[in-house]
Amino acid sequence: MKHNLSFPVYDADNHLYESREAFTTYLPDRYKRDFYFVEKDGRTKLVIDGKLSEFIPNPTFEVVARPGGWETWFRAENHEGKSRRELQGKAVRPPESWRTGAGRIDELDQQGVHATLIFPTLASVIEERIGHRGDVVAALFHSLNEWMADEWGFAQEDRLFAVPFINLTSIDKAVEELEFVLSRGAKCVNIRPGPVAHIEGSRSFGLKDYDPFWARCADAGIFVTLHGSDSGYDKIANWWRGSSSEYTPFERDTFGSAIDLIGMATSHSMLALICHGVFERHPTLKVASIENGATWVKPMLERLDRAWGQMPNAFKSHPRGQFEKHVWVAPFYEDNLSELKNFVPAERMLFGSDFPHPEGLANPLDYLEEFEEFSADDVEKIFSTNLKGLLAGAPI
Repeated sequence: MKHNLSFPVYDADNHLYESREAFTTYLPDRYKRDFYFVEKDGRTKLVIDGKLSEFIPNPTFEVVARPGGWETWFRAENHEGKSRRELQGKAVRPPESWRTGAGRIDELDQQGVHATLIFPTLASVIEERIGHRGDVVAALFHSLNEWMADEWGFAQEDRLFAVPFINLTSIDKAVEELEFVLSRGAKCVNIRPGPVAHIEGSRSFGLKDYDPFWARCADAGIFVTLHGSDSGYDKIANWWRGSSSEYTPFERDTFGSAIDLIGMATSHSMLALICHGVFERHPTLKVASIENGATWVKPMLERLDRAWGQMPNAFKSHPRGQFEKHVWVAPFYEDNLSELKNFVPAERMLFGSDFPHPEGLANPLDYLEEFEEFSADDVEKIFSTNLKGLLAGAPI
């Protein structure tokens, strides 16, 4: 490697590609008609809650886009106007280190990375499509979490930290699942950035009804990740399209790109935590935004400043201070990091490579080149100390 570092690198965003068995091995038979694979036009597709989904075109991941394949797209340097399919080139067959974890630590050694969080990929499709049925999504996530515990481990050699997913539609089941993954050694858990699906619609996870989950996370000393997902915000673009179709990754959608659906979902999720009092009620809670970028941070903080100026008695402390105390942010490589450091201190930034997804970089540590304006001490915090401390349960 061309990077000679004096510290161990901790990556906040690696991924696995689930096998079919990830969601079915531990899934009770009564739910197997709610989530299954079918053959359509010679290709395997996923059916959830009776509807065929194209959100992930190849849900069994026999072939995938190469790591870093979409870098030109996300840097907005696609001067030839190619589609993402054209930019990614020939698809690759994922090695076992991306499917079962066998050899993943060797791969980290080759990349110069010491430890990483490992997020599933297909899991992002579930909640928007069946989250309102709390018992079903709880069963699907339990099956996934138990499979990950078996295949990957939640703290394998203190280097591979698979991240369990929890759905909050049924708070009792959410706390039950939290206790299960804690008993298996989980260091953090993930919830979707977006409103909690409910049989009558949706609502904020910042409401007091969800305090049993937040309280247990705070008491256990773990941190909660809000990893980019299908948060349902494509509905906003559909209002303007006059459509009800789901988002598909190879569709050209200038409108959806320009209104920053990911940033909106993340910003609103953070506002729910702050404005609905979660951090005030749980002063030791730690939350990390992963694979959501950081373009949302500055405008959100400015809106919080305005809310504080209008209604200071509605908060126990300044909302900007709550964000700075409780939230860690993993920016994208294409973000304006020089500007971001004015709003997120180095102590609250994380390095997340997104490997082996095409949105990230082919070589994770090439990300270092984006931090040339940061001091050596700050780079060590972002690429090592911050996530290491979160995994160790360090207090805020």
